[in-house]
Amino acid sequence: MASKDSFSYFSDLREMSQIRAVAETLMNSSKVRKVTASEAYEMAKLQPGISETDLLIYPEYAKEIGLPEGSKVLNDCHGNIVGRTAKARRFYNKLETKDKDKVDNDIREAVYQMEQYPLIKAEAVLGMDKDLMIKATFVTTESDAFNVFNWLCNFRPIETIEAEYKTSADVPILDIILVAFNEWTCDDPFYNNVGAPQLALVDEIQNVVFCLGMRYFGERKKNTLTMGWTSGIKLGLAACHGGIKEIDFSTTEDPEYHQLGKRSIAFFGLSGTGKSSHTNSHTNGGTLPKGFKKVVLHDDAFQIDVEKNICRGWEPTFFDKTDSREPGNKDWEYTISLMNHTILDIKGKKIPVGLDIRNPNGRALISRDVIGASVNRCSFPKALTWLMKDSVLPPIIKFTDMNLAVAMGATLMTERSKAENISAEELNQLVFEPFANPFRIYELYKDVEAFLKIADTNAEFYSLNSKGYWKSSDSDLERIPLQTSLTLQTAVLTDALEWEPWEFITGTLIPTPESIHKILPGYYQKYDHRKISNFEEYKALLYDRIHLRIYFLKQSDVATKPELLNRLVNSFNINI
Repeated sequence: MASKDSFSYFSDLREMSQIRAVAETLMNSSKVRKVTASEAYEMAKLQPGISETDLLIYPEYAKEIGLPEGSKVLNDCHGNIVGRTAKARRFYNKLETKDKDKVDNDIREAVYQMEQYPLIKAEAVLGMDKDLMIKATFVTTESDAFNVFNWLCNFRPIETIEAEYKTSADVPILDIILVAFNEWTCDDPFYNNVGAPQLALVDEIQNVVFCLGMRYFGERKKNTLTMGWTSGIKLGLAACHGGIKEIDFSTTEDPEYHQLGKRSIAFFGLSGTGKSSHTNSHTNGGTLPKGFKKVVLHDDAFQIDVEKNICRGWEPTFFDKTDSREPGNKDWEYTISLMNHTILDIKGKKIPVGLDIRNPNGRALISRDVIGASVNRCSFPKALTWLMKDSVLPPIIKFTDMNLAVAMGATLMTERSKAENISAEELNQLVFEPFANPFRIYELYKDVEAFLKIADTNAEFYSLNSKGYWKSSDSDLERIPLQTSLTLQTAVLTDALEWEPWEFITGTLIPTPESIHKILPGYYQKYDHRKISNFEEYKALLYDRIHLRIYFLKQSDVATKPELLNRLVNSFNINI
């Protein structure tokens, strides 16, 4: 069997944390009823606030998880908060002793409150590849049944793959336990409070999460997945909040491309940066050569195994934003469940509408079949791409200095999106999100070391600007359409570009005019760094952005590894 239960894992049971012991006791209570995906679905239909649409759950997936034929998609509206709340997180192993003692007491009290309600649990498996599977248990109230159904669909109900799980590789990792309690009450200012208390308590050492006072499904998904990513790091793998796909050029109509073989490309970015658009695009906007074959590992979460030269996926479904999907879009055919959607009566049928009309961050769980062929493991990436929202960077940069490439990933500059529960002011602020992973709960230097190992394999690193490039100021930008970025992606995959140094920063390249104009005529009429207006202001901002990156690294835990810090900091060399 893959991961380990507590009794098997601990040589001395006294090593178990108090909150793991609380979670175990709750999980193993005779009053907690185990449910399957189909049972959770039937319970969810009776929940207040859950509406049944006339859209069929993707039939193949419904059959796979044991739903009756004709089962319909349900929609759950979460109330005021429709995104993740980072401010609610408390990291158990970083608490001072007095605060840890307090939280231990509060968790016991929360579970006592919780036990006054009818309780259910479900078991799932994280990991699509037999070499990386972890068991997880979710304990919650019956009133949270729809989130149980969603959680089982986002990962995989253990009942559907039990035989495969039992023969999967042993990993020295604790099973994951997730406890959720929406009705939690607590007036202690120690915890985040937005009309009601909120807590996501994370014990990454012992793979336990308590999610209290929060209805939004994304809290369950990402907190569970965070345990998976962190477990992968413990096993020496690189954790990737990103998408990756593999293109096979050996089948193209034009034999010129056959020698390229199979190539994988990965994209790292927050919601709204184009991560899913780049990963899931069927033809890269019509720029891929005819006859290619494509498979997608995932558009949000995977792990890179440097030793075995492969990538492994965690989830069988996508948790997609639907702000661009209108009624009639074929993607709806692959839908499993919905959150925070407008429902309209269209010709006598209750039909979900995307477009974020009702509220921001409408989401759908969608089968991976929506993008065609998918795989559970894929080849090592030829290219890794940071999706930046930094106006001083050209639309595409290739890195020749691998220390700089990783330093830029560790200081990935982006903007928050409405997938997160933050203020309107915060939405417009640039932030550093190392490797685009806001769910990293271990030291940053571990990610840096992991990506430097990837760089040692001769993988290529790029930056794609998904915001816009300086025209005359930081607010007057030359827009970079998605089609332009997709065309650049294909150019990277097919070696269609020739490169020359970007003289502003040592260790970077930009496309030569001759090569880029063959595929994007007029490119340097829009994005020529030598012809931008207000050059002195641009130069000052470029200096500022680079020095902010250096400052960020020096203030991070990378500073506890002086040699590593120096490698990154010394790679930043501005030449203007």
